[in-house]
Amino acid sequence: MQAPKPIHNHKCNHHSIDFDFGVRSPGKMAEKMVRYGIIGAGMMGREHLCNLYHLRNEGAAVVCVADPHLPSQQISVEFAESFGWPLKVFSGHKELLDSGLCDVVVVSTPNMTHYEILMDIINHPKPHHVLVEKPLCTTVQDCKKVIEAAKKRPEMLVQVGLEYRYMPPVAKLIDIVKGGKLGHVKMVAIREHRFPFLVKVNNWNRFNCNSGGTLVEKCCHFFDLMRLFVGAYPVRVMASGAIDLNHKHEVYDGKVPDIIDNAYVIVEFDNGARGVLDLCMFAEGSVNEQEISVVGELGKGEAFVPENVVRFGLRVEGRDGVRRMRVEDHRIKYDGLHHGSSYLEHLNFLAAVKTDGKKTPAVDLHDGLIAVAIGVAAQLSIEKGRFVSIKEVIS
Repeated sequence: MQAPKPIHNHKCNHHSIDFDFGVRSPGKMAEKMVRYGIIGAGMMGREHLCNLYHLRNEGAAVVCVADPHLPSQQISVEFAESFGWPLKVFSGHKELLDSGLCDVVVVSTPNMTHYEILMDIINHPKPHHVLVEKPLCTTVQDCKKVIEAAKKRPEMLVQVGLEYRYMPPVAKLIDIVKGGKLGHVKMVAIREHRFPFLVKVNNWNRFNCNSGGTLVEKCCHFFDLMRLFVGAYPVRVMASGAIDLNHKHEVYDGKVPDIIDNAYVIVEFDNGARGVLDLCMFAEGSVNEQEISVVGELGKGEAFVPENVVRFGLRVEGRDGVRRMRVEDHRIKYDGLHHGSSYLEHLNFLAAVKTDGKKTPAVDLHDGLIAVAIGVAAQLSIEKGRFVSIKEVIS
C-alpha cells in the first residue's frame, strides 16, 4: 500500500454523472446492475467505494454501507454524494444484510471482526457474494470454521482480498513463472521496505490481538505470492523479528503497542523450494516498496513496485541476456492505494459474480487460510525462537 494523502484530499478522480441505478456508457444500453454493500467504511472501505465507482460502466454500484463509527459513515456519504450515488447507511452489518438492498458485500472492517461478520453473512437467509479484506481471519481456527460454514452455501462466492496478485508487474512475473520460462522454481525472495502502519479507527491495528500480528496482517500477501510462485504447500517456517523503532512510545488505554516493525521469515515448501521475506516498516527512503525475486532451474525473474518494472533472464544467456520491461495494465481506471491492483481485483470478482456463482473465486477461502497459517507460524517462531511446522498451527 502506498501512503495515502490526508483524508480531506483523498478524493476519487471522476466525472459528474446522473445516477438512476442503471449503468450506462456512451452508445451502450444499460446492463444489469450488481448492487454492493460495504461493511466497514474506514480507509479501506472508502478505497473499495472509489474502485467500484470506476467500475460503474461494468455494472457495479454501491448502494449501502454499514459502520458503527459516525465519522467514517459521514466521510463515506460525502464520497458517494460527490459522484452522484445515493447511499443508505446502517450502524451495523446485520441491519445491512436484513435490508435486502445488495447482492454483494465487501467486508473491510478491522481484522478481529472478520470471523463474526463472515459467519453472519454466510448464515443469513439471503445469499450474498462476499469479498473479504485480508487477512481472512486472525486465527487459523476461525478461518477453518468459516470454510466449513461456507461449504453449506455453495451458491455464494467468497473471495479473499489478496490483491497483490493483481499488481501489473507481479502479475507479469506470475505469468513468466507459470509459463515455465524460469523452470522449476527453487527460491523466492520478497522484500517489502515501507512506511509504518497507518493510524486506524481506535488504533486497532497497534495490537496483535486485534490484527493477528504484523506477519498475519501485512505479510499474508507475500506468503500467498510465495505459494503461487513455487506451486507447493508450506511445511515449516522460521522467523526473526522485533519492535525496533515504530510505536514504542505510543500508549493507548495504558497499553504500549506490541506489533513488530521488521522481520526476516524463511518458508520451506514440500517440493524443496524455499521463500524468504525481508520486511522493514521504517524504510520510507526506498525507491520501491516491493522487490520480488524468483529463481528457477533455468533463470531468474524480478518485479519492482511501484516502478512497474519486470526483469528476467536465462542462465545460458548470462547477464547480457537479461530482459527489462515496463509493465502496465491499461484496464486500470483507478490506481488507488494499491497501484491499480484493487481495481483489477474488483473487475475479476465482478465478472465471477455475473456468472451467478458458476465461476469460482480467483482467491478462495483455502488460499486465505494458508496465507494466515504461514503468518501465524512466523509469529509463533519469533515468540518461541525455533522452526514452527505448518502442521503445528493448522491441525
